[in-house]
Amino acid sequence: MTVEQLQWQTLTVLATAFAASAWLGVILHRTHFCAMGAVSDWLVMGNTRRARQWALALAVAMLGFAALTLWSGISPLNTIYNTVRWPWLSLMLGGLLFGVGMVLASGCASKALVRLGGGNLKSLVVLMAMGVSALATVRGLPAVWRAQWLDRVDMAWVAGPFASQWLAHVSGWDLPLSAWVVACLLALYLSFWVMASRSFRTAENLVAGVGVGLIVVLLWWCSGVLAWVPEHPGTLESVFLTTASGRMESMSFVGPVGFWLDGFLYYSDGTKRLSFGMAMLPGVLLGSAFSAWRSGTFRWEGFTQTADLARHLVGGVLMGVGGVMALGCTFGQGLSGLSTLNIGSLLASASIVLGAVLTLKWQMAHD
Repeated sequence: MTVEQLQWQTLTVLATAFAASAWLGVILHRTHFCAMGAVSDWLVMGNTRRARQWALALAVAMLGFAALTLWSGISPLNTIYNTVRWPWLSLMLGGLLFGVGMVLASGCASKALVRLGGGNLKSLVVLMAMGVSALATVRGLPAVWRAQWLDRVDMAWVAGPFASQWLAHVSGWDLPLSAWVVACLLALYLSFWVMASRSFRTAENLVAGVGVGLIVVLLWWCSGVLAWVPEHPGTLESVFLTTASGRMESMSFVGPVGFWLDGFLYYSDGTKRLSFGMAMLPGVLLGSAFSAWRSGTFRWEGFTQTADLARHLVGGVLMGVGGVMALGCTFGQGLSGLSTLNIGSLLASASIVLGAVLTLKWQMAHD
């Protein structure tokens, strides 16, 4: 492979990530797909519509990733979720902080991007606060505290960080087959629950669940197949192009917001490069803006009360810190991570939901 071919492949990967994320922005805006909204609707009104959207997206994402392991040769062991040890305290505490933050900020990182695309300047404040706190938790003083105190509290895996590894360990099957079996069983269970509600069976809900799930799978294919170079011309080693971690990645938003801020402030030092995750942010933003414009719902909106500003600032900071500690957000851990059958993602996602539920109940008690 020549350097020119490598550059063209890199551009193709980034363009694919951008295009997929732009379509995601349209879907999120039109269908109101939202993890925080799913939790609040269920808790406050007993409405499970958005929770079923999310569950359907997860079922599709799990099946799609398992299919890729069977037929495209990718492996969960090459993803960012393959950790040597289980940093359970960071995952749990980070998930709780993120869950609290997304309620205070009126939505998670993806929702903030969608709202900003629709003209909501509150979300710009949330994204800026989240970017600063995320970058600090990756590279600043909070990163030192995180590495010295939290990340050291961990456990050794028994059979590995993925449920498919556990099944392979017990059954003797190979990893791709084990991943397919576990994914089929979980997806079947989720699908039964999703489709048990007749009112859910509408085109909008199906587009939301299936569409988001397929985009997660497309991004896995993009980073794991399209971006894979078996022998880099410079290092002669295999590499996954454009990913910040050097491994396979799918959809996540907290870290890339911080990386955009870092690149904006320090681009001239010559070390900043557009990464796979960074390419997704303008895609979601522009996709949602286009959808808002076409639907006639675009309108500028800002803060009218100081208390509202303070709440959104605190929410953004907590999401930035928590998203880094938990190694992902509702998309990074909740859909991308769980699609690989990662056990750590299950803990992080459950902690996010718990943090959101506790915060919603606190708000309900004090309203």
